[in-house]
Amino acid sequence: MPLKCAFQMDPIQSINIVGDSTFALLLEAQRRGHAIFYYQPEALSYRDGRLYARGATLAVRDEPGNHYTLSDERHEELSGFDVIHMRQDPPFDLSYITATHLLERVHPQTLVVNDPRHVRNAPEKLYVLDFADFMPPTLITKDAAEIIAFKEEHGDIIIKPLYGNGGAGVFRLPQGDENLFALIELFEMNFREPYVVQRYLPEVRQGDKRIILVDGEPVGAINRVPAKGETRSNMHVGGRPEAADITAREREICEALGPSLRERGLIFVGIDVIGNWLTEINVTSPTGIREVRRFGGPDIAALIWDAVEARL
Repeated sequence: MPLKCAFQMDPIQSINIVGDSTFALLLEAQRRGHAIFYYQPEALSYRDGRLYARGATLAVRDEPGNHYTLSDERHEELSGFDVIHMRQDPPFDLSYITATHLLERVHPQTLVVNDPRHVRNAPEKLYVLDFADFMPPTLITKDAAEIIAFKEEHGDIIIKPLYGNGGAGVFRLPQGDENLFALIELFEMNFREPYVVQRYLPEVRQGDKRIILVDGEPVGAINRVPAKGETRSNMHVGGRPEAADITAREREICEALGPSLRERGLIFVGIDVIGNWLTEINVTSPTGIREVRRFGGPDIAALIWDAVEARL
């Protein structure tokens, strides 16, 4: 049965459709005959107990450079939709948090994917602490003395912003590196929040695996191998995607996470695993489904829509 669905997302004209998971969801929605209303987060308005957005009807085509058409711009009350996909990219800042509060006004009468309250309460580098047994040695602090002591214990470390995304601000400090104090000063000037410090995992040279879970079940994976001379595996900084299977250890991690994801209404989730270690749980705007499909994996966009339709 066709649904009335809305997508809260980044500007449609600027996305790279080749690897964009939101675009895959849009294509599948259109294939199923669902009506698509597109708007950006700043178009939200709340008045007299009702939540609105100014947006337009969206049609999509899998043609780079000619991938969308907008029509019938209008002001819509969001409680009139069957489902809203919250798909704008981080940073996970006060603007993002405010959007979750506003969308909570219509959820669950209108299904919001992922559940906005639990998106707000599950930032990727903090929610993962619920599963600390699967994580590498990790420190979250702004205390310089604690960071120094952690480096003395582990030697080779990574330091990154707590609310960063896309690999921005991720630094490796190997044994003997003399930049720790300067880096702490830099972070102190740029971030009010604590930082994440972790033991460096040399297994990252073999890849940082993104595993996608739909309604708590692992459905596909892609490995991201860092470029030569680069610590980060993110594809927009040169990481190379390659096909990947899900190992027994990774299934153990997914089995541990699954009940929590289902309970929180986190339908579309991407976790990051390096070697045998869980590093992040991505719930805000996970990516990777087009890459999985490109390497012969399942059509995850279809699986996500199956899960959404089952909930409705």
